Amino acid sequence: MLSGAEQPFTLSIPDADIALLRQKLDLVRLPDELEDAGGWDYGAPLSDIKRLVAHWREKYDWRKSEAEINKLPMFMHDVEVDGHGTLNVHYVHQRSEVKHAIPLLFVHGWPGNFLEVRKVLPILTAKSADHPSFHVVALSLPGFGFSSAPTKPGFAGRQYAEVVNKLMLSLGYDEYVYQGGDWGHLIGLHAVTHFGKKHIKAWHTNMPVYRPPTLFKHPLLYLSSFLLPFSSAAQADVKHSSVWRTSGYGYYHLLATKPQTVGYSLADSPVGLLAWIYEKLVAWSDDYPWTDDEVIEWISVYWFSRAGPAASSRIYYEMTGGHTHDCFETEWSSIPLGVSYFPQELVHLPKSWSYTMGNVVFESEHDKGGHFAAFEQPGKLAGDLRKMFGKGGPAHSVVSGKSGYDQ
Repeated sequence: MLSGAEQPFTLSIPDADIALLRQKLDLVRLPDELEDAGGWDYGAPLSDIKRLVAHWREKYDWRKSEAEINKLPMFMHDVEVDGHGTLNVHYVHQRSEVKHAIPLLFVHGWPGNFLEVRKVLPILTAKSADHPSFHVVALSLPGFGFSSAPTKPGFAGRQYAEVVNKLMLSLGYDEYVYQGGDWGHLIGLHAVTHFGKKHIKAWHTNMPVYRPPTLFKHPLLYLSSFLLPFSSAAQADVKHSSVWRTSGYGYYHLLATKPQTVGYSLADSPVGLLAWIYEKLVAWSDDYPWTDDEVIEWISVYWFSRAGPAASSRIYYEMTGGHTHDCFETEWSSIPLGVSYFPQELVHLPKSWSYTMGNVVFESEHDKGGHFAAFEQPGKLAGDLRKMFGKGGPAHSVVSGKSGYDQ
């Protein structure tokens, strides 16, 4: 049973905030651009940003988007975090009509947001004798969307894991499964380390990033990486990751060392925020046909976010200690792990290394899709979860009394 502590949430941005945004858009000053600049080589093209700014200013209707967002079952809940006080957490909670549906926590990353779950919600909660159904919870991480933000340094992996686990427990889900990409993947590693076995019964990632095997922790994998040549597919994966690290990784170093500095521009300039995130939406997806409305709605969630658009950037600094420690400082877990590989995910590593993360029981490789898998390819991601947790799947009935089917 649910605890009854949920507080319904209706998104309603003040008229004054919308008026200020319009004023800033009217006063925009755009940079120049080199002739024959090479499309995206220097970053987001000026022609794209001009078009999107004009759309935001003249055509886009935030109130219409707001009304659509409010069709989602949204709530707020206070979560106390050890050493950091109480955070007011925003989340979507869509329950299935299936009595024995599987509780699933969906966790986004940066520059994602809770809206990434919107397309998979009707798929995952659907009732059928042919596939399992899920109760889905998708929160706005602290500092993102309409959740409050941490106010003190040191809010890192253990603290994010505490938030997501306490939220699920508060909803009456003492046992549940977990799905995440981007920071949702990294937070998943921490959540499984601290709360696996007892509460998190299985998890799934669509961004399988992990450290190479070491001699002491993974001796067989370590030795095989030296003794056996990489396959052509593994070599291509390594090359894909290497290209991205040299041409698209600068944002990470900036946010992991000096997020406050770039934060002033993000908080003050809606166009700066637009260009900063739009570049990632296009570059990190697999030729997804972003509409102008989709882009502007996505950016607006950041612009109108409760703590402001700079707050979410600090996750990079906190999770890496300002580049002084490893955000992968987690433990191998025996709980079932599923991995989905999408071709335009940012980092590709030899697939055998995924076993350094945990007990891999399910793997699926797709021919289409990128970093925002739930948004780009909702059917494929949901299909993997159905296979992993459905009848005959390797993680079927891992949650006590929750098979995903009516019984």
